[in-house]
Amino acid sequence: MFTGIVEEMGKVDRIYIGGHSGKLRIKADKVLKGTIIGDSIAVNGVCLTVTDMDDNSFEADVMAETFKRSSLSMLKSGSYVNLERAMTPSGRMGGHIVSGHIDTTADIIEIRTDENAIWYTLKIEPEYLKYIVEKGSVAIDGTSLTVAYVDNKSFKVSIIPHTQSETIMQYKKAGDIVNIECDIIGKYVESLLKFDNNSTENKGITMDFLIENGF
Repeated sequence: MFTGIVEEMGKVDRIYIGGHSGKLRIKADKVLKGTIIGDSIAVNGVCLTVTDMDDNSFEADVMAETFKRSSLSMLKSGSYVNLERAMTPSGRMGGHIVSGHIDTTADIIEIRTDENAIWYTLKIEPEYLKYIVEKGSVAIDGTSLTVAYVDNKSFKVSIIPHTQSETIMQYKKAGDIVNIECDIIGKYVESLLKFDNNSTENKGITMDFLIENGF
């Protein structure tokens, strides 16, 4: 589990894609401290397992499903990435609960500056937009951010200069694709509301459901 508070920006040293899967070698510093082979590191919000490492880099395998769901396949040698180690029980929950499992990607359609705020407008598939809640949390490339606005096609986040300078958001431009992980609590609530003990089918919220539960 992660918090969405990026610890450092790493740099892709090598990327190998064979078929639909591959390997990444990433240069890093802070996230290597205390890390051993088998540990998890979030790379642009994607939870990856360290399979090899030395004093200034680590390597991770990337499965076909991960490439399909995320923007990792767009990385190249020299690309900067957000890095975060898995949280420890004694660590601060500075952001929100982030699993490192990407739901989808979003397109940045506009970036604008408003005094000390940088606004990003992102377009996301309608089926995932329902999980984006104004004043709620969303992880963008592994960075925990607060949703400032939502409509039926897009959503906006506003970030401060510190977040801009400490993450790869500083390199983003309109037209770029970013990884999105929606708030996991909303997805659990939806799943529970749809669950029917008497059926394997998900029926959702119906009039009968509301009546049975006192509404």
